Amino acid sequence: MTGHPDREKQTYLSVDDYLAAATYDVEPRLVEMRRVVTEALPDAEETISHNIPAYEQHGVVVVQFAATGEHTSLNFFPTAGVRVRFDAELTPYKVTKSGVRFPHEDPLPVDLIADIAAFRLSEAAEFAARRRSGQ
Repeated sequence: MTGHPDREKQTYLSVDDYLAAATYDVEPRLVEMRRVVTEALPDAEETISHNIPAYEQHGVVVVQFAATGEHTSLNFFPTAGVRVRFDAELTPYKVTKSGVRFPHEDPLPVDLIADIAAFRLSEAAEFAARRRSGQ
């Protein structure tokens, strides 16, 4: 599995561009990730941020996803909320300060991905409300 070997060299203008550049073995995982995230965040704007697919709502990037040679990742704003809320569910995976990595050889945990996206949406809404109220 090679994911996106030229991601640092190529600039993606859309999620479709990003998916089209994926290697044949990773592209179905990315399509599935996109489906799960767009179903979980139906009102989010799909965009590219930091050269990877991103979903924005309430003026905040809720989640992003990407593929590398060894894993597909779901990225979220570095907050302890996701790690605390989903601690038990995340145990089988490598968790970084900004996301969770799902090894290519394992099926994507679609329910967990949807739940994290929904949780991040609630965090984004709270953040936006605090920002509007000046807190």
